[in-house]
Amino acid sequence: MIIEMQAEHPQPRKVQHVVDALKKGGLVAYPTDTVYGIGCDIMNKDAVQRLYKLVSEIKSAPDHSPLSFICRDLSNISEYAFISDFAYRTMRRLLPGPYTFVLEATKLVPKVMLEKRKTVGIRVPDAAIPLAIVDALGNPITTTSATLGDGELIADPWTIENLYGHAIDIVIDGGYLAPAPSTVIDFTTDYPTVIRQGKGPVDDFEFVEPL
Repeated sequence: MIIEMQAEHPQPRKVQHVVDALKKGGLVAYPTDTVYGIGCDIMNKDAVQRLYKLVSEIKSAPDHSPLSFICRDLSNISEYAFISDFAYRTMRRLLPGPYTFVLEATKLVPKVMLEKRKTVGIRVPDAAIPLAIVDALGNPITTTSATLGDGELIADPWTIENLYGHAIDIVIDGGYLAPAPSTVIDFTTDYPTVIRQGKGPVDDFEFVEPL
């Protein structure tokens, strides 16, 4: 099912419709500031398992490959990840934006999201639709990029519906995107590390030892 939604000002009624589907264990595709993502409620174990199965299908990735999730703001992040003062200052400057930050997980992160890992990838995208969904849901949603079988990022909701509509409950039409992956920065060690250079610039990133 494709639902058209205003990218800048998501209609509350449509947002609530998506939230209702998520609470029932549904999978949803949605536009972010980097790619179309596919996700679910991180607190719904069955939904997370469904998402892992889909990821395995479309990306030829092993079950329980790492999934990131979307928080509404920095205060929300601190509930699910440990943030050093240095990391907080950096994230406050860069978020919302096209970055994924790898951080040590707190006990609030469901075990199904972690498996043998103790870290999480967290995003606060500069995109109104996923932030409105997270705010209305009351907790984060998972996010994995929507791709073709060869790994190419999908730019529109209709392709997602055609390829994966059998496994996704709602595809949000937020228009075409010029998809690019987020920049991934690891803050789990004393020195931050850029794991992947993506849409988010790192030219002015201060790679210095935390105080």
